[in-house]
Amino acid sequence: MNLDRDEALRRSERLLRWYPKEWRSRYGEEFAELLIADICEQPRSWRRNADVAQSGLVARLTGIGLSGHALEPSDQARTSLATLGCAMAVFLVFGVAMWAQLTIGWQWSEPDATATSAGMIAMSAAVLVFFALAVVAVVPIGWTALARLARHRGAGLVRPSLLFLGGLTILIVGGRHFGNGWPGTGGHPWAHQGLVPGGVAAFTWASTLSVSSYWAHPGSLLSFPAAEVAWMAISPLAMICLVVGAAKTIRRLDLSARILHFEAALGVLAAFDMLAFLAGCSSWIIYGDAGPQNLFHVGAIDVAGLVLMVLALAVAYRAVHRARVGLNLLAR
Repeated sequence: MNLDRDEALRRSERLLRWYPKEWRSRYGEEFAELLIADICEQPRSWRRNADVAQSGLVARLTGIGLSGHALEPSDQARTSLATLGCAMAVFLVFGVAMWAQLTIGWQWSEPDATATSAGMIAMSAAVLVFFALAVVAVVPIGWTALARLARHRGAGLVRPSLLFLGGLTILIVGGRHFGNGWPGTGGHPWAHQGLVPGGVAAFTWASTLSVSSYWAHPGSLLSFPAAEVAWMAISPLAMICLVVGAAKTIRRLDLSARILHFEAALGVLAAFDMLAFLAGCSSWIIYGDAGPQNLFHVGAIDVAGLVLMVLALAVAYRAVHRARVGLNLLAR
């Protein structure tokens, strides 16, 4: 049975959604005509649908610098580094949320399990390295962006830069405000209580309040102050603005080969740091215990976060590899 062209057109449009917007803008019209002709002749074909889905996913992975289909060398490096930044952001959101949870218990009492103490120390050291790497990575990119804007050559950078700065401002202001309600305040002093400064622990706790199992318990969630619930809803949007703004800025900047090599080297260090943080986190989740007064309890949200962190690390590793491939091609 042959289909009329209108129905075939609708089916082809649905299939084209597997491909990213940029690909559709460039090749969509021609590919749609081929699909329409094939659908009219053979209305039902699981093999065609599977081939289109597979090709579309490969095109999406190529667009974010993760597939084996290389982009232009400089584009490959920039795109892969932007994807690395996104993967690290996902990793940090869940990782820092768990670390902030541990800092509360750490403020009140020494853990009973050695694995929990070792995990806390490893995670704290990794967080310090993360933020040091982030500062070092931002400086050359920010300087290049400011230089372009100063020379009036950054028309495409204004919106992502404002998106980044807006998200960062909201997180800083909100984190400082809601950090005043940190549950670790007033903890009982003990020998190694000062491992993490209270102000840092309070800020990271407030910034990651949205990573909570309370979303699955609306009744309990609504018992919180309205302002805190609003912050839990707004802070993820601020994080998304920050990450998307940073990724778009990197992709639109014409970074020099020297800066790209520098950022890729930092990416390698960041991937190793993610591995160290994951080892510390796993030590607590797998071998630790709830500790005194259940202060170091491991919940389902922590296990789910660990799984997402492993996936983010895998994406980060792939992104670093593809960035280095692009840089090697650029050097030839």
